[in-house]
Amino acid sequence: MKKAVEALVQQAAWFAAVVGAARGLPWTGPAAVAAALALRLAWTGDRRAELALAAAAAAGGFALDTALTAAGLYAPRPYLLPLPWSAPWMVSLWVNFAATLNGPLRSLRGRYGLAALLGAVGGPAAYAAGERLGAVTFGDPRALGFAALAAAWALAVPSLLWLAAALERQTARPHTGQGPPLSA
Repeated sequence: MKKAVEALVQQAAWFAAVVGAARGLPWTGPAAVAAALALRLAWTGDRRAELALAAAAAAGGFALDTALTAAGLYAPRPYLLPLPWSAPWMVSLWVNFAATLNGPLRSLRGRYGLAALLGAVGGPAAYAAGERLGAVTFGDPRALGFAALAAAWALAVPSLLWLAAALERQTARPHTGQGPPLSA
């Protein structure tokens, strides 16, 4: 039941981010994702690993979306930062996605081929949905933008799953007394 609630909350946060950006309310995404992440943190025993994963996803997503926008493949509705810099509402979507990796998508750990396939299909599908809702526009040729997203997400999803597992292993190590403990 908890996974279902998390999945619904994260889907609602995705819609808040995308529809908010499309309607000129781009702050709704970061606010909704912050609330979804707070719920995730309340339900997890490993807050440090969860926050590290969210930060890594935010940084990687910012770099990826900025690079693909700079290449002219697509453009999100800008907010705070001028194009080609990724907008905070887009970065919040990466944080939102990262929160699913220890929750609803945890079963993909170690199944990197399936994770890559999910990324190659699901990543571009999410951006296409964002375009239909008015939050993103694609350049020409559109197929090039979708192919780049498919490749990027085919790498990003297994990489983030691997990182989620590595962070969990790191914080699960017993404290040796040398330096601060790794988990909160």
